[in-house]
Amino acid sequence: MRPLGLRDLALTAGMFLVLGALAWNFEQRAAHEIVSTVRVIDGDTLDTRDGRIRLVGIDAPEMGQTCDDGMAIYDCGREARERLRQLIGGREINCATRRKDRYGRFLATCHAGDLNLAARMVETGWAVASGDYDLAELRARRAGRGIWAGTFERPDEWRATRGMATEDGGLFDPVLDRLRLWIGR
Repeated sequence: MRPLGLRDLALTAGMFLVLGALAWNFEQRAAHEIVSTVRVIDGDTLDTRDGRIRLVGIDAPEMGQTCDDGMAIYDCGREARERLRQLIGGREINCATRRKDRYGRFLATCHAGDLNLAARMVETGWAVASGDYDLAELRARRAGRGIWAGTFERPDEWRATRGMATEDGGLFDPVLDRLRLWIGR
């Protein structure tokens, strides 16, 4: 077996560039807008006539997950769902989708009027940042808002200790999700 040469490295880099360009192209084709009334499933999931939507960049407590605010243990998953319902307030929402996750949900950034729902859920302390909104999470944590008023288990850790599926399926899921969405059109 011979050592890798400059030509081999260039071919490998070229293949990665082509794959990256294809993934970007699929993402651009898959992106679309959903404008709809919704039913709130939980603190980061909505149901529309076009399908389920998962708010991208956040992770809210799961239904049945409990938190401790220092005075009582409460169902913070239910509370997060109620807070998202209040933010929407029965209004129509506008979502910019990028792709579908492995569960077939659209991953999207959604607004009710000018209000970014994911950002506000993190700002008010009813969801943790998951790739986005880190500064908003820091402010909520420092102010002791929502779940940050006491102690809680991060939603991904809570799911893991109960053998539930994680939100992040792995390194290649974004590419596969884009392919699924593109092929499904």
